[in-house]
Amino acid sequence: MADLNIKNKRRLFALLSIMMLVFLLLIARLGYIQLVEADWLTKKALAQQVRDIPVEAKRGTIYDRNGKELAISITKYTVWAKPSAIKDKADAAKRISKTLGVDEKEVEAMLKSDKKSLVRIARWIDEKPAKQIQKLEIGGLWIVKDNKRFYPYGNLAPYVIGHVTTDNIGQAGVELQYDKELKGTPGRVISVTDASGKEIPYDNGKYNDPKDGQGVILTVDEVIQHHLDKALDKALAENQAKNVMGIVMNPKTGEILAMSSKPDYDPNNPRNPIYPRYESLLASYSEQDKPQGWFDMWKNPLVNETYEPGSTFKPITVSAALEEGFTKESETFYCNGYVEILGRKIKCHVYPRGHGTETLAQAVQNSCNPVMIELARRMGTGRLYEYIKAFGLMSKTGIDLPGEQVGVFHNEQNVGPVELATIAFGQANSATPIQLISAISAIANDGVMMKPHVVKEFVDLKGNVISRVEPEQVRKVISQKTARSLRNIMESVVVEGGGKGAFIPGYRVAGKTGTAQKVVNGRYEPGFYYASFVGMAPAENPEIAVIIIVDEPRGASHFGGTVAAPIAKEVIYDTLRYLNIKPNFYLGDSQNSGMVEESIVPEVRNMELGTALQLLSESSLNYVIEPSNTVFNPDDIVLDMFPSPGTKLSAGSNVILYMKLELSEAAMANGASTILMPDLTGKTIKEVTNILQGMNLKLKATGSGTAVSQEPKPNMPAEPGMAVSVEFKSN
Repeated sequence: MADLNIKNKRRLFALLSIMMLVFLLLIARLGYIQLVEADWLTKKALAQQVRDIPVEAKRGTIYDRNGKELAISITKYTVWAKPSAIKDKADAAKRISKTLGVDEKEVEAMLKSDKKSLVRIARWIDEKPAKQIQKLEIGGLWIVKDNKRFYPYGNLAPYVIGHVTTDNIGQAGVELQYDKELKGTPGRVISVTDASGKEIPYDNGKYNDPKDGQGVILTVDEVIQHHLDKALDKALAENQAKNVMGIVMNPKTGEILAMSSKPDYDPNNPRNPIYPRYESLLASYSEQDKPQGWFDMWKNPLVNETYEPGSTFKPITVSAALEEGFTKESETFYCNGYVEILGRKIKCHVYPRGHGTETLAQAVQNSCNPVMIELARRMGTGRLYEYIKAFGLMSKTGIDLPGEQVGVFHNEQNVGPVELATIAFGQANSATPIQLISAISAIANDGVMMKPHVVKEFVDLKGNVISRVEPEQVRKVISQKTARSLRNIMESVVVEGGGKGAFIPGYRVAGKTGTAQKVVNGRYEPGFYYASFVGMAPAENPEIAVIIIVDEPRGASHFGGTVAAPIAKEVIYDTLRYLNIKPNFYLGDSQNSGMVEESIVPEVRNMELGTALQLLSESSLNYVIEPSNTVFNPDDIVLDMFPSPGTKLSAGSNVILYMKLELSEAAMANGASTILMPDLTGKTIKEVTNILQGMNLKLKATGSGTAVSQEPKPNMPAEPGMAVSVEFKSN
């Protein structure tokens, strides 16, 4: 019996010991969890229970100088999923793919991903499919508003505006230069979910509002940009050129009114070329090297590349010589066709002939190399280089666009007599187009150089100005007297010299042509040229300065006077008329008579119809009213028009007026708005964009070419702000 008690006591002690050990282990484990694993477990619990979804800030709008929207952010929707909260992933993938029209296997693979707590299933979907996804009521699936960048005018000024990546990060142009100001600050949606991934009702979740980006108002004028684009596209085709580029600048402020290079690209689809040259270029790259082809297409040659200015450099040489007193307008020179320096013949372009006796103005008219060489010899390297630097040709202009390059000149210490001679007439040195137009603008602005810029103002969502970019004077380069002498000389080039192709009866245009051989594979190659023109108007008080460069013209001519000057003439004429700068005089010759038959489209938007028709009549223009199946009263309001105000048309051309319509009471009772859809059939993407933008409607485009179908249909009601689906097809 005693032995039994002892055994029982031992068993009880052993049991108590085991229980004590287990208890101590539990205490130890609890302590370990509380002290060691607490942070990790807390984070894991939060990851399972807390939903943290990023909310994109709305990127700021980019406007032209008159408030036209050039880059906007369209509200779209993004589908996010938390894979750990979705139990039946195969079923969810099937339902999602059916609703969105995407690949089921791809969706299922994303839902089975264990690498991320959140995965993005679809981006930039429309409101209708977003609501359909919500109706699926799949736990662990959320819809968040997102923003997609859209460029309503397509390939208008892409080298100024630029474009963004798929993540709305600036990749080129103003979009890149001012990415910080435009992008804003993203917000977040933070809420608690239950075990099924559904949001817990009445939970005090957090919503951190995104801070939308600032709007940017450019110095660019959409109408002037349109005129420049039109002229360059025409020149590209006529001259079978590699590239045609141009800038229109206000010399008094440094504002860039238009900047273009053709071929270019559409920032809505920056990786898809729209010109044959870039199609061929991209096709030549392997898939691995494709990004290099894209960057070549996105590069702005007016800022990012240099070229040899040729004879358009000669105004710089003449300015320096006049300013320093090494010559005067009345001086005469003699050209026998060449200058021999250190046993080397440096020829004039008319060699073996010469220009004979000529005044300074005639030397510039004739683009005479020997006279430029003589002026440089008198000044010497040091003095000439002082003015090259003062005109900004050896430093960056500071334009507010990314990747600016700088011209290349001989090191001053290494310039000998031969180098000095060639520099004087624009050979063996290079500059960017923005450098040269800035230099020429100093002559236009009475000797004062202004800093070029493309941004005018920053504004908030309500249009209130946050900050302004004020015109900035760089330096005084030459005196007013010298500048005016140069303008007179350059005007004589257009009236009597090699720049006659830019002559516009009624307007005083000053300019200089240039023809420069290109360096190909390290040497000047026959048959490869830059044809160029720099100019300003009106010559007596220039409001605009223009540069046109044709790279490798392959047409009937390669000379600046016959290739580039006529392009400049068209751009200058269109711009002066648009700016309402009246002709100084009237010449009734045949050259002028063709021009006076053209009319500038007046502004008639938001006017009463009667007033609009009177203005069109005074401008010798006819009209077409849309919708055409409705009778309008004289006091009805013109909502929009095509083409835009300022466009040049032949007298008697039609201007389309889009009228504001009030729907019937029955239609409004059914929830319709006061907008009726116009017929968009046969119109281009740019035309449709102009029309819809004026009606407070957005464009959802598919295809390219001209419009063949639309939704809503013509004369059907549309709600303000809605997206209109338009299908385009090429003929």
